[in-house]
Amino acid sequence: MNKPDLVKIQMLVLDVDGVLTDGALIMNSDGSESKFFNSLDGHGLRMWQRAGHKVALISGRASEPTQRRAAQLGIEHVFEDCHYKLPVFEKLLEQLGLTPDQVAYIGDDLPDLPPMRNAGFAVAVANAVDEVKRHADYVTTHPGGSGAVREVVEYILKSTGKWQELMKRYLP
Repeated sequence: MNKPDLVKIQMLVLDVDGVLTDGALIMNSDGSESKFFNSLDGHGLRMWQRAGHKVALISGRASEPTQRRAAQLGIEHVFEDCHYKLPVFEKLLEQLGLTPDQVAYIGDDLPDLPPMRNAGFAVAVANAVDEVKRHADYVTTHPGGSGAVREVVEYILKSTGKWQELMKRYLP
């Protein structure tokens, strides 16, 4: 397998349940839903955006907590209730004028395989199903919902020399 050129990566496309969350779906007695999001992942996505990059979410489920978290993080591209993710992925790239080699895709389950196999950098979270891990360029050490997204952000930014510039905000 060829090593991806991380310098080209301009956008992160993420699954939600199992990547930004641990995959648990909490159904409350009033019918509402709750999800746990990791603040390290959120800060990592903000750093990614400050580095001039884009973020998109493609989820198989429609969920108000996902919409609220995306709004908090300033994520403009949110696609929910997507049972076939590749057409959504391809249309997004077309709309933004990006090529697949400019995109990293982070997934955990079988519906993520088609866009992962088309992305320039395919990532599986540590607790992804085995088939997804087999098709990944990188498997995180952190599970989904526990800093996996932050790990990927740091990995790409450090590998491309952009991390130090972002650190000036914290260590002037």
